[in-house]
Amino acid sequence: MADNARAKKLADLIREVVAEKLQRGVKDPRLGTHVTITDTRVTGDLREATVFYTVYGDDEDRASAAAGLESAKGVLRSAVGRAAGTKFTPTLTFVADALPENAKTIEDLLEKARTSDAQVREVSSGAQYAGDADPYKKPGDDEDAAAE
Repeated sequence: MADNARAKKLADLIREVVAEKLQRGVKDPRLGTHVTITDTRVTGDLREATVFYTVYGDDEDRASAAAGLESAKGVLRSAVGRAAGTKFTPTLTFVADALPENAKTIEDLLEKARTSDAQVREVSSGAQYAGDADPYKKPGDDEDAAAE
């Protein structure tokens, strides 16, 4: 079992090697400049690596990029093995990163909250307090009530 620092270092190396190889070494037109490697995680025993990626484009581009990554998996693993110099080269698994979809969902929710806040502000612009403007007692209020 390797320590976490070694696994993190290997994950960073895998991310750099895979990104560089996709940029310059793989001649698959499905990959090109549309694929971005966002994160890499390696298991504690350094046997398996999960590579997270995003694809700029629509669903068709994402599907073709996934197929391109699967077909280039052997070339990428060989490049990782040469760069890492470890006894065992981890197997690579490519997973589409859900970060862009999550970010879009959060942006939509924030926009909905801004719209709701604007509506509340608009409705409350001419409103008046139901009671006094300052409902809290002050130290001098008890004396005024006793004098009356």
